[in-house]
Amino acid sequence: MNKGEIVDAVAKITQHSKAQTGEMFDAFVAVVQNALSSGDNVQMIGFGTFAVEERAARVGRNPATGKELKIPAKKVVKFKVGAKLKDAVAGVKTTAKKK
Repeated sequence: MNKGEIVDAVAKITQHSKAQTGEMFDAFVAVVQNALSSGDNVQMIGFGTFAVEERAARVGRNPATGKELKIPAKKVVKFKVGAKLKDAVAGVKTTAKKK
């Protein structure tokens, strides 16, 4: 599913225009990007958590020549799936919690 398909589906569910939904989607992406750029995690209960982690520098190999090369340290975005999403993808039916 690409961005256009997501915008179409959300617009249909919310009964907003595709233009409005596209603007909201772009705003959501910008907020997540700004939070991650600032070093904050983005946690959506039931869906998952986006977090920035440091990847250490390491030595790699050029697969064509076999020559060693240095790969510098960098920051990467990791996603940890939430329990509800994990269960939905696995086809697990959730039951209501008893009080």
